[in-house]
This record gives sequence, structure tokens and C-alpha cells, in this order.
Amino acid sequence: MDSSAYDDGADPGRNSQTRQDHAYEGLRSLLLSGSVAPGTRLTEADLTRMFNVSRSTMRAVLVRLAQEGFVTSEVNRGVRTRSFSAEEALDILEARETLESALAGKAAERATDEEVGALRRTLEEMADCKARGDQAAYSQCNRRFHQQVKEAAHAQTLARAYDTLLYPLVMRQYRNLSARHPRGGSLEEHQAILMAIVTRNPDAAVAAMRHHVASARRALLLQTRESTDDPKVT
Repeated sequence: MDSSAYDDGADPGRNSQTRQDHAYEGLRSLLLSGSVAPGTRLTEADLTRMFNVSRSTMRAVLVRLAQEGFVTSEVNRGVRTRSFSAEEALDILEARETLESALAGKAAERATDEEVGALRRTLEEMADCKARGDQAAYSQCNRRFHQQVKEAAHAQTLARAYDTLLYPLVMRQYRNLSARHPRGGSLEEHQAILMAIVTRNPDAAVAAMRHHVASARRALLLQTRESTDDPKVT
């Protein structure tokens, strides 16, 4: 549909705030999916067509995403997807370790039987995906598992802090595409996290999640003070 039909006018058929929220969630999800490369220019015309909103609505969405760090807006460069220095990426990944470990500990204390069952089923799917070599499906299950742990924690403040991290964007930029996927030990690390939650052992859950996230971080292509100081890190 021609975006000019909605150019800077009121969006017909729906409340304008609802359209803006829909476009925001859609574009945010697209960026978090990792399907858009860092530094990609986002054109207003393309986005208005994609989400069927006015240009004024899309401008508001882009301003919000820029404030949250998903995109950057520069004179003569336009709006682009965010890219990260290695130091910025490391800061985000270290924050993820702290927050997600705390969430795992809370999940061990607070997860319902239904939530534990859902985690079990996801882990079974992950094992099946690994056995048949379905990397895409394994990654999807992996993301679901971490989402389920976050929800099972029933810790809204921690969850909100975790959701502000731009970890998927960092992964998109620094993933080592030559490395084996899933990473060796990944499934076993998830199993350790689940076992700690099942046995209601928060200390073990914190330790298992921290080990898992740290191992994933070390598998990325981050040339930072960490890799400089410790040549054994790969």
C-alpha cells in the first residue's frame, strides 16, 4: 500500500496510539530477531509501508526506539540499526549474566509445577533438535527456554531490567558463524539449569545460569580487554 495515503495524517480505522504501539512492537521484534544487520539504514518510507502507518506515527516509533538504544539517528546518515563497540557489547553481556542468573534463582524458588513442565518440554525439544541437526529450531527453543525461566521467576523488576538489554543485537553483530552450533555443552548447561529449578535450589540455579551465559559470551567474537588479558579465552 502507498504510504502517501497516510502521510502525516490521522491513521484511519484504528486509534492512532494503538497503531503506534503495534508498529513499535513489530519493529522492535524485528530488530530483536537479529535478522537486520548492524548499521542497516531504516528508511521511513519502507517502514510505513511495512507496518501500514503514517509517517508521523513511524517517526514517533523511531524516536522511541532511539531512546531505548535499538537504533541511532544521525544528521546526514539517517536512522540505522545499532552497532556496538566490543567494550559496549561486553558490558551488556556481563549485565545479562548478573540479571539472568538472578532470574534463574528466583525461578527455582517461585516456578509453578506448570512452568516447570513447560521448561521440561522445551528442553526435550532442544535435545530432539540437536539430535536431528536442526540448528534453527534449536535456537528457537533456546530463546523460548530463557523466556520461560524469566517468566517463572515472577520478578517484574528484574524482568524489566533484563528486557532493556540489547543482547540479541549484540549476538547478531558478534556471533562466530564459523563455530559449531549449537555450541558444545549448551544442552548440558540448560539441563543443569532445569535440574536446579526442579530441585528448588536457587544457589545452584544462579551458578548454572551464570556458567551458561558466561560460556556463551566467551564463544562470541569479542576482541576486548578480556581476551587481551587472558589469551586462553576463545
